[in-house]
Amino acid sequence: MQLLIVHHDPEMGDALVQMVKNYTRHDCNLVSNDAEATDWARRHQHCDLLLTQLEAEGINGLALGSALSEIFSGLQVLFFPNYAADERRHEITDTKVFPEPISGDDLVGAIERAEQAPNDAPDLFHVVDVLQMCCLSRCNGAVQMVKEGKNGLVFLRNGRIVHAEANTARGDDALCEIVGWKYVEFAYERSVRPPLETIDAPWDKILIDVINRDKEQHEPQRQSV
Repeated sequence: MQLLIVHHDPEMGDALVQMVKNYTRHDCNLVSNDAEATDWARRHQHCDLLLTQLEAEGINGLALGSALSEIFSGLQVLFFPNYAADERRHEITDTKVFPEPISGDDLVGAIERAEQAPNDAPDLFHVVDVLQMCCLSRCNGAVQMVKEGKNGLVFLRNGRIVHAEANTARGDDALCEIVGWKYVEFAYERSVRPPLETIDAPWDKILIDVINRDKEQHEPQRQSV
């Protein structure tokens, strides 16, 4: 595979490149910002995996991932957010979001999973992984989630989940439905504002409640004797 790492800190960037070289057999390049990444993309015929900071000087990882996906078909993306690993409320199996300190084993595992994905596979993220990343990063705007023709929107204000829509559902019910989709493609739009606010609980409590509700709905019903 061809990998591209986008990281503003040259020391951390070099360490990530060295990790890839030491533990995988993939080609890997390093650039320090979105402009350099775009220039790199113009000069290369393919890129299979983008590993990028979510936000840093000269870096908007969400926008960059979207832009490079238009150039490189089947591109997979991993994110390095700017909050610490111990701030996470939920541990996600097979995560694609790696706050510092980065687990080398988990990162190499994510690279291996990307290698195993078919060339035309969609770039899927766990819903909770995306929402946790956006909330801890204090994002504003809307996250669109798509799975097999189903479409949902989650609205954020300074890292709070304030509204959700999915098909005919609104608020908590919509968020519960979206989380139940598990793995989705997503897009983020910073400029979108919520049409109304239907959710006011802390985001981590909301997700815990929604995850528990989803588990209860999918548990097999006990048969009475």
